[in-house]
Amino acid sequence: MANDQDLFDLFHGKLREMWFAEKKIHASLPKMANAAQSDALRAAFRKHEAETQRQIARLGTIFGLIDRSAKEEASIALTALLDECTEAAVKFKNSSALDAALIAGAQAVEHHEIACYGALKAWAGQLGMKEAAGLLDETLTEEKDTDEALTQLAEDMANPKAKKKDDDEPSRRGHRAATAV
Repeated sequence: MANDQDLFDLFHGKLREMWFAEKKIHASLPKMANAAQSDALRAAFRKHEAETQRQIARLGTIFGLIDRSAKEEASIALTALLDECTEAAVKFKNSSALDAALIAGAQAVEHHEIACYGALKAWAGQLGMKEAAGLLDETLTEEKDTDEALTQLAEDMANPKAKKKDDDEPSRRGHRAATAV
């Protein structure tokens, strides 16, 4: 028996996954903001929380455009990425590497979202859904901008702060030198 699913079914399924993902991310961002040590990272997480709320609304609009109800479909990948963020927050709590760990986890989530929204936008274009493609492009741009902002925070603040402890420990410095030979 042939499977009669097509690109629209693929689009609709991924849209349902992103509905689930954005709601999970929205619930996780306040926790990440509270865990962050720096004011700048807390502010970035809070800014993205507000963006995520708008992204959820956009997804709702797209469900309306395709005449489907907004239903979730669990994303195993996104759930695992958010679990890693939580584990990093616990593992590195009160350490100089906490913000770097939170940023790395958040960027893994962003990269997943960028991949998914890129696919959704392409599929919407292929299916002739110009309005949906435009809304998805808005979200894709926000996700890329968030990723860039997190990279800047990592390079300018979090990674140098995390490295300082490393610089102060001769045993780690010696280990690096020994392994570099």
